[in-house]
Amino acid sequence: MKDKKKLGFFDIFNLGVGGTIGSGIFVMMGLGIAFTGRSVSLALFVGCIYMLLAYLFHPIMASMFVLPGGDYDMKAMLYGPTLTGVSAVFQVMNGLACAAYGTAIVDYVGMIFPAVLAYKKIIAVGIIVLFFALTIRGSKFMAKLNNVITVILLVSIALFIVFGLPKVQPGYVTNEGFFVDGFGGFMMAISILAFACQGASITPVAMMSETNNPKRTIPLAIPVVAAAVAIVYTLMGIVASGVLPYEQVAGQPLTLVAQQIFPSWLYMIFVLGGAVFAIASSLMAFISMMKVPLLQVAKDGWLPKVFTKTTKDGYPYATQLALLTVSVLPLLLDFSLDSIVSLTMIPTMLLNCYLNFSLIKLVKEYPEQWEKSVYHMPKGVFTIVCIVAAICDIVVAISLFMNFGSATEIIFLIGIIIFCFAVAILRLKQGAVSKEKLMEKRQAIIDAAVSAE
Repeated sequence: MKDKKKLGFFDIFNLGVGGTIGSGIFVMMGLGIAFTGRSVSLALFVGCIYMLLAYLFHPIMASMFVLPGGDYDMKAMLYGPTLTGVSAVFQVMNGLACAAYGTAIVDYVGMIFPAVLAYKKIIAVGIIVLFFALTIRGSKFMAKLNNVITVILLVSIALFIVFGLPKVQPGYVTNEGFFVDGFGGFMMAISILAFACQGASITPVAMMSETNNPKRTIPLAIPVVAAAVAIVYTLMGIVASGVLPYEQVAGQPLTLVAQQIFPSWLYMIFVLGGAVFAIASSLMAFISMMKVPLLQVAKDGWLPKVFTKTTKDGYPYATQLALLTVSVLPLLLDFSLDSIVSLTMIPTMLLNCYLNFSLIKLVKEYPEQWEKSVYHMPKGVFTIVCIVAAICDIVVAISLFMNFGSATEIIFLIGIIIFCFAVAILRLKQGAVSKEKLMEKRQAIIDAAVSAE
């Protein structure tokens, strides 16, 4: 019998769409147009489906096991001790994404107040510091503020599509401007837009313990979420690249198009109430979301003991200061927006590649669970699907790597990867993290997952 208090398919669908459609599309749309012109709409549609494969381990494992810890439990089942440490330490490096949000906020505000662009770096750093300070007030305050901003975001996107589609230039499909840099540019657009397209599975798998019949509901909801987001993003892409000549909007914020389609008063609301609030919401949510995981990383021994320190109220100031430091580094080094995104996406895709390959072994170890999966298929076919998924991860990583504009950015990325491996290996050798306890914890997650109904 279904528990009426638990989430159903429609609930998971709503949470998945709301969790995926966010500020990433405001940040990355102009860059996508710069790489592929008007075919950005197609790149967005394909990108949403493409990222389903890049995160294949999410729906597959959700169809086999009930994992209350969602993504964390999945990785615990598939990683060995070293990669567990690498993944844990890399969570600090995820702070690099904050730099992209800070830069984007200044870009959008600059469309209304151009004078701020002369102080872009200083203001972006100031915004990030301010938002870190705001999160000290606690999660409840942040959650209430985020709920309001999410509604504003979705309304803004809806208005952008409704006002924009009628103003798309005649002959949108037949005019020049599609695949301006060929297949390579199209794949680069997909790779850079992956930042906005990922997420269809992240929120659903986090809700497993609160969902009715999760091993069926969540795996079936994930592709539907991806399809819905793909449609919304495709429509946004058509408006973004079709109202004005694509050359004018390539690499630019969506405000150039918004200025053409909205009356002046609504344009101001869209920029400040929609775009800026949406990006600010993502920045705040990210900073708040990282508090508990980073503190746990420190408590687990992957970081020196000093990072376990908190205030009397429990605020983990040591790990948050580390995250803040990482967040402003790309701005101080003058990294471009697409390079900042690449610094976080490349390691993520490489780790996902390992996880997707590991599924081949997983279904052999748990044949009963695989037999009952809604995605069950012949082993040969499944092996091919896993290989294709892993290739998708590699293609995104390689495309983003090739897009780096300077040796400094490449060295910085290599430094991040070496740092994460070095810290993980060192902490294991020092005994700060026990391999035996890691394996015991992993086995406990597996036992609970296998036995759960």
